[in-house]
Amino acid sequence: MRRRDFITLLSGAAAWPLAARGQQAAMPVVGFLGGGTQTSQRAWLDAFVQRLRELGWIEGHTVAIESRWGDGRAERYAEIAAEFVRLKVAVILAAGTEAAIAAKEATSVIPIVFSTAGDPIGSRLVSSLARPGGNVTGLSNLGSDLAAKRLEILREVFPELRQLAILANAEYSGGLTEMAEVHGAARTLGLEIVPLPTHHVEDIASAFEELKNRAGALYVIGDPFMNVHRLRINTFALAARLPTMFPHREYVEAAGLMSYGPNFVDLNRRAADFISKILHGAKPADIPVEQPTKFDLVINLITAKALGLTLPPTLLTRADEVIE
Repeated sequence: MRRRDFITLLSGAAAWPLAARGQQAAMPVVGFLGGGTQTSQRAWLDAFVQRLRELGWIEGHTVAIESRWGDGRAERYAEIAAEFVRLKVAVILAAGTEAAIAAKEATSVIPIVFSTAGDPIGSRLVSSLARPGGNVTGLSNLGSDLAAKRLEILREVFPELRQLAILANAEYSGGLTEMAEVHGAARTLGLEIVPLPTHHVEDIASAFEELKNRAGALYVIGDPFMNVHRLRINTFALAARLPTMFPHREYVEAAGLMSYGPNFVDLNRRAADFISKILHGAKPADIPVEQPTKFDLVINLITAKALGLTLPPTLLTRADEVIE
């Protein structure tokens, strides 16, 4: 090989990685901001990635996905959102109300899709469900609207229930709306509410210590903080022999008694359709907020037996899943 040809070959070899990097840089990047941990929300991310693939967005080929986890800590959401702004991602998927709020505070330019927001209007993520406006849209999980149904299920299982403890993260903005809904439903059913606000993980133990025998069941207002510490909550609840009601199945898989609510995996799967539309040029302001289409009643019979409970056969028949 002549020296000139050899130099040309080397120059081409050196240029190829640069060209490849240029192509990779041109690939749209989706920032996934998970409010919980990688373990607690991995199924959410997997469902999202799978649906993207079905829509023609193949990770590593036609789209890049940067996933970050807030671990249930509000300060982490702001840090991650700021990082995504620095990375100049094409769109941010925020899995949770507080994560979406942090993303919105970080940018008014980058499109944001929330996959599980309890009250999008009340939290000021959007101006209306039909016309979100701004750079944010997504899926509501109807968190507060389901409180009455959850209390009705508890009363069906425990007709003599009179005192209900409510465990909530005091830092969670969506919890205020749901707490109001719980109070309204409790008045209708003649239930006395025992509030158990928490700020830190250490507060969970002290909340149960304070509770003692003041309630016949425990209702947990879900958010990433509670989800991260769901096993700890259930450990204390079992020790106190308290039946529990949760917003979705992950809590019941961690030894909770019952959950009723939207299928969060399905919501994150559907979020991929929003992302795809935006990557194809649609504006978040023009994409209406959608609501859940699947609601699951999940019951853990192992926990029921541990608590010495016999659940009504009619309830077990209605359950979407019974863990045995």
